[in-house]
This record gives sequence, structure tokens and C-alpha cells, in this order.
Amino acid sequence: IIYMSLRKHLLTRIIYVTLFSIYFYYKSSGLFFFLLLFVATSDFCIAQCMAKTASRWKRKAWVVLSLCIDLGLLGYFKYFNFLREIMAAVAHELGYQLGNTSLQNITYQPLDIFLPVGISFFTFQTISYVIDVYRGRIGPLRRWIDYVFYVSFFPQLVAGPIVRARDFIPQIYKTPVVTRAEFGEGLFLVLCGLFKKTVISDYISLNFVDRIFDAPLLYTGVENLLGVYGYALQIYCDFSGYSDMAIGIALLLGFRFNVNFDSPYQSATITEFWRRWHISLSSWLKDYLYISLGGNRKGKIRTYINLLITMLLGLWHGASVSFILWGVLHGVALAVHKFVMNHFSSFKPLGSEMKPWRRVIGVLVTFHLVCFGWILFRADSMQTVGEMLTQIFTNFHPEVFTQFVMGYKGVFVLMVVGYILHFLPKSAENSLQAVVTRSPLLVQAVMLAIAIFVVVQFKSAGVQPFIYFQF
Repeated sequence: IIYMSLRKHLLTRIIYVTLFSIYFYYKSSGLFFFLLLFVATSDFCIAQCMAKTASRWKRKAWVVLSLCIDLGLLGYFKYFNFLREIMAAVAHELGYQLGNTSLQNITYQPLDIFLPVGISFFTFQTISYVIDVYRGRIGPLRRWIDYVFYVSFFPQLVAGPIVRARDFIPQIYKTPVVTRAEFGEGLFLVLCGLFKKTVISDYISLNFVDRIFDAPLLYTGVENLLGVYGYALQIYCDFSGYSDMAIGIALLLGFRFNVNFDSPYQSATITEFWRRWHISLSSWLKDYLYISLGGNRKGKIRTYINLLITMLLGLWHGASVSFILWGVLHGVALAVHKFVMNHFSSFKPLGSEMKPWRRVIGVLVTFHLVCFGWILFRADSMQTVGEMLTQIFTNFHPEVFTQFVMGYKGVFVLMVVGYILHFLPKSAENSLQAVVTRSPLLVQAVMLAIAIFVVVQFKSAGVQPFIYFQF
């Protein structure tokens, strides 16, 4: 009500939403909202200084300063303990090699570092703003409050999607107008997000997937494989569910975000997968890391190396060997796919023009490659990865499948429903959205009430945070 009453008062509306967004972030990360304000302020000032100089080298120096601040903070909060552990291990080994007892006695004690929620997302947004100003794609904002509004906008603040400044900032100055079609679309996205997250993702996670990954040796290979399939569905529903709700809420406020997920498991190649999965991150890595490294402009070998570096750095979600291997897996897969494209003309870039039988095979191969990667992503240690793979390949026992169906009826039904909905054609989703959009307001209210009732029936005793809150 307050927001709509301020619809035609630009500055007051910006201040109001910014204050609410900061309060929203305070509720998730406490006083670390000052960190958000610091990053926003530093990049706002850097962009201002950059715009006042015509020297190319000085402009580059400002960009380097911005990257040092943003990536330095990100590195400290996410990877400082990991680096200290590596340094302690190296010092310990050197101590034995050199006979130095002081080095041998070095022990690693991790610092208690709180990871601010969504630090990767708002850091990437501020980096994109500075680089776009440097490249001349946008001009620097004149008002500090406008930039803080962009960085802190609450729907996508803590788990994406990553919103580019050149896409979002022009919308700030428009009087927010929500048409009936946009209202229906926003409501539909919120309903879909709620169903994906609280019904499918949380239920199969608590009642099956977590148990498998916590103790894979207690279960047969077929149960471990089903656990991997369950996690593939869980992380998709969890992350795309948040994105759906963020996009839907923003739309109800008069802001349109780009789609962040486009049925990624329908992909027939790994390249297609990364154009459908977390689209805002994939496009960000392409525009601000891959192209900055040289992209495909410096020869085939350098292109493969750039792909590997981009995926290794861009997909390093945490300080562990498994995340590094996950990034390497996808980087190598993308490089191999590009190599195949360059040497075998019968393969199409996105698989969209493949013959039906070849596309089916491509979808199966790509899905299982991605699922193998999800083991590395989800497992707590490389020992867990080894145990799961050992069970799948040496202790499969397919006859246990019927016991799984009978023992985990709810999980099995939700997994089947989840994958069926995922593989439905786009036209079916559009038809369902049209039903919600065209319904009278009272019917839409009933739909929302039913959705809330279903969520209450499936909700767990404790709060299940979104998976990507930790990144």
C-alpha cells in the first residue's frame, strides 16, 4: 500500500524501497548490511572517478581498484580459512623436509568467519556496473541512493538472479505500472516457486536425499543413484524456485528480470545446459570473465584454456577440493564439446536441430554428466564421493527399486511429478500461466490460499534455507 502510494514520487519511493531492502538484508546477515553499503559506496565513487578521466590507463587503474576491493572481500569471507589450511599444510611438510621443528608444530585453527548471505550475488552485480561504465555501455549514476537501490533490491539480493545495471537501472526511473497480465504472471511465478521449494525440494531433501549423502554405504547402489537423481531435482527446484519468486515479486513491483532457468535438464549438450541453467551467472561469466580472458579470439587452444579457467573460477562455490573438481569437470566438458563442434560439422551448437533419436541420447548423456557433477557439488568430502560411486558401480542391486517405491512413496511420487513437470513442453507452461492470468481476482486469491495450505501441509519442523544462501 505504501509502495503504490509513492508510485509517482520517484525519490521517496527509491528511499523507501532501499530502506526496506537494507532491513531485509539485516534480518539475514545482521550488521553485515554495512558491508553491502561499503561495497556499493566504493564502486559508486570509483565509477564517478572513472567518468572524470579520459586516460585509458587511469580508467583501468580504477577498475583494478574496484576488483581488488570486491574480490578481496569475497575472497576473505569465502576462502581465507581454506588458504590458511593449505599454507599450514605446506609449512608442516616443509618443516619435515628441512628438519625445522617450529614449522612442524604449526597447527591449523580455522577462524570463525561468518559468510554474509548472498555476498557473491551483490559482488558480481557491482563488478558488472563498474566494468560496464569502463566499457562505455552505461554512464555512471549521479545519485548514491539510486545505486544502493540497484545493489540492495530485496527480491534478488540474497540468491539472485544476477541483474545487470544496464538492464535494471533504466527501470528505476519509470513509474511502476503492473498490468493485469503482469500481475497474473507474477502470481504464477510466485506459486510455482513456492511449490518447487517447499513441496518438492524440501520434502525429498529431508526424507531421502540427505540420508543418502550422509551415509551412502548404508544404502545400495540403486538407492544412491536415486539419491543423486533426487538431488538433481532438489537443487533445481530449490534454486529455480527462489528465482521464480524473486522474478515474480519484482514483477508485482513493476520491475522485469530476465529468465534465470529454462528447463535445463532438457539440454542435449553441456553447452546448451549452461545456456539454460542459472542463465544470469552463465551470461555474466561469459561477458565479464571469458571475453575478458580473450574468449575465442586468440586461437582454438587458448579458447579451450579460457573455457576451463572461466568454469574453474566461476563455479568455485566454496573452499573445497570437490568444488574445484566440479568446475574442472564442466570446464573440460565445455572444451570437449567445442572441440567436437569444430571438427565434426554434423553436430549442432545447441542440439536444437538434432534428429530426435540423437537429441534423446544427447539429453540422457548430458543429464548424467550433470548428475555426476552434482555428486561433487553436494558431497561433504571426496570420501563420500568415492563411497557413492563405489555403491553405484559395484553394489547396485536393482531389485531394491520396488522396496524404495514402497518405503518412500511420497518421495517417489514427488520425484516423478517433478521430472514430468520439468520435461513438459514450454507450451504447457504457457497455457497454465494463461489460466492463472485470465482468472478473476477472487479465483486467484483462492489459488494462493490453496498453495499456502499445501505448503503448510508439507513444511518441515525447522526452516530449510535456500541452498544458494551459502554462496
